[in-house]
Amino acid sequence: QVQLVESGGGLVQSGGSLRLSCATSGSIFRFNTMAWYRQAPGKQREFVAHISPDGSTNYADSVKGRFTISRDNAKNTGYLLMDSLKPEDTAVYYCTIRTAWGQGTQVTVSS
Repeated sequence: QVQLVESGGGLVQSGGSLRLSCATSGSIFRFNTMAWYRQAPGKQREFVAHISPDGSTNYADSVKGRFTISRDNAKNTGYLLMDSLKPEDTAVYYCTIRTAWGQGTQVTVSS
């Protein structure tokens, strides 16, 4: 079972930026799609972005143009660069591959 560890979350002012990382164990990373989800307090977990093994990407409308997902197969690590952050982006962010999920990293955007 692959293990995922997110990092890079924190407190940032509205309009600021953060880069999240998702470090994975094992060698399956490069062969699988990686996705980011987020869950705000009192809300359901929602899709943010995904990146396929060939590098193709897809984004939720709410983050399109502000977030960029990427991957480094040599490091078995995925990233989510978040620019122009808004208070409504406040949530716990999770990465996932196949059925494995990380523990999440908190992102808080102050107004």
